Amino acid sequence: MENAFVLELAESKFKDLYVCFCGYAKCEPLHSYGPGVRSNYLIHYIVDGKGLYQSGEKKYELEAGEGFLIEPNVLTYYQADKEEPWSYLWIGFSGKRAAEYLEDLGLGGRQLTFHSEQGRKLKELVLEMMSCSDGSVTSQYRQQSLLYAFFAVLAENAVDRGKGEPSKENFYMERAVTYIRNRYSSDIKVTDIADYLCVNRSYLYKLFKNTLHMSPQEFLTEVRLSRARELLTTTKLSIEHVALSCGYGDALVFSKAFKRNTGCVPKEYRKENWKAVKKDPEESREILRELMNDESLKKLQKKQ
Repeated sequence: MENAFVLELAESKFKDLYVCFCGYAKCEPLHSYGPGVRSNYLIHYIVDGKGLYQSGEKKYELEAGEGFLIEPNVLTYYQADKEEPWSYLWIGFSGKRAAEYLEDLGLGGRQLTFHSEQGRKLKELVLEMMSCSDGSVTSQYRQQSLLYAFFAVLAENAVDRGKGEPSKENFYMERAVTYIRNRYSSDIKVTDIADYLCVNRSYLYKLFKNTLHMSPQEFLTEVRLSRARELLTTTKLSIEHVALSCGYGDALVFSKAFKRNTGCVPKEYRKENWKAVKKDPEESREILRELMNDESLKKLQKKQ
């Protein structure tokens, strides 16, 4: 479990880069996420404690003052330490130029972790973003400005990386993942992915097995069900609408697939996980004020 405070945002009027959600959490020992995939970019910054982050086969042991990037539709796993479980803040974002802006920070591809000595500033930005919850035009522009301010802080520690030519395998995988990310909500099949790449199914299968250790169908299913888990815990959409949003035309087929993946049907999953996240910042104003001055930030400052 994690004691999490989250702000979920509606569709943004901004297109190049925009916030999807943001939050702050204090995790219990060994609290974990995944293995799973996200539908957008996600940056975590560790305020206190330590833990493990894994993307594909790469594993990182991280602590306060460090952070990690989760890329869309990449299989990831992260877990709080048993003795010193981490507290972290996060921002989920998307946009047509999100990948380009991340490159400015030296993030993306092979570089998924970073260090910043501006922990207090990053946390203040996220908590202020969470307080902009009324949906007004003023709040939308304020959230947008805070997102750019967050990137500006991270840019202080950015490392310029040379761009190398991707291998043929990486080229195909990037295109396949992008295709799935953009079309998982429709009735696509593995043959559609292979046809799009102009490769045969056996080669596509080998690519996914060598890179992600799963078949294309397993990856497509994981993308769909990860999105379903997000929708079940962050929206009030009906099970039928969640199924349709994730590429399942039949709610019964969706429920069976979901149970195989999680061990419970969608309705039970929503019931068990909905209360774990406090979504209304208006109900958490006092908590947000306490977080601005909590002990974890003081510990972080001592490390700097």
